[in-house]
Amino acid sequence: MFINATGYYIPEERIDNQHFLELNGLTSEWIEQRTGIRTRSKAKPEENINTMGLEAVRHALPRLPYDITEVDLIVSASYSPYDTVGTSAHVTQWEFNIQGARALYLSSACSSFLNALEVVEGYFAMDKATKALILSADKNSAYSNESDPKAGHLWGDAAAAFFLSKERVTEQDACILEIVTQGLGHIGKGPDSVQLRPRHGGIGMPEGKDVFIQACTYMPQNAKFLLERNGFTLNDLTYFIGHQANMRIINNIAKQLGLPDERFLHNIEELGNTGSVSSALVYTQNADNFKKGDLICITVFGGGYSAGACLIQK
Repeated sequence: MFINATGYYIPEERIDNQHFLELNGLTSEWIEQRTGIRTRSKAKPEENINTMGLEAVRHALPRLPYDITEVDLIVSASYSPYDTVGTSAHVTQWEFNIQGARALYLSSACSSFLNALEVVEGYFAMDKATKALILSADKNSAYSNESDPKAGHLWGDAAAAFFLSKERVTEQDACILEIVTQGLGHIGKGPDSVQLRPRHGGIGMPEGKDVFIQACTYMPQNAKFLLERNGFTLNDLTYFIGHQANMRIINNIAKQLGLPDERFLHNIEELGNTGSVSSALVYTQNADNFKKGDLICITVFGGGYSAGACLIQK
């Protein structure tokens, strides 16, 4: 499976840490020390995951080596839907007149993008699709409670678009070597750890300590599993991209793996926790810098719980 083109959309507005002092009593220094976040992206009221997804697609189109109407599978991956019927996948199909493509919505918390990759892999394996588009986006600000001292200061908004093919299209394509995902609802605090209940308090993280522990366990574990399974060592890894939940998690993983800081790509300082799109977004923001032969591992952990990782070679 190959990545043919990627694009992204990040809202212009940035909310700095000082914004939360009067709302939840947390100082800018405290927030940055505990999370690594200095600012976070915030979508406009009229924006949603559908509109942001369309902008991410438009950003990718100049680099797409075939007509978008050749896409025969569209997957929207998110946990913050704008419309649960007319999903981002269907809106994109309408906007670009992608006739005959399957269109579906998938949600598995912050693992949604990785699970979407695995779904595409399955459609390719069954010969039910040959070219796919994943729309990964979250508008956390639509559901977050900024006065919540546990999690109200974490969230950002963004979208990414990934065009994928079963066979290599150009020499510039990146190859997805393997994907692994896990449902982990049976461990730790499980489904009560992170919540998004639209009519009952919105998005929250009542069990942040447990999330931290589990993320620091499964994200490096899955990365090492994929490297070893594909005949690589940590020394072969060019870049590590983790879910952008908390910079302390990334620092903990760096210490566990013994990898230098320059191998870790992140954007949480500026954009906050952008949810299920965060790792896809980091990849897309850095895609032009990847060189032939680079080995990139994306690894995530999501509420519920869920986890996943993929290994990509440029």
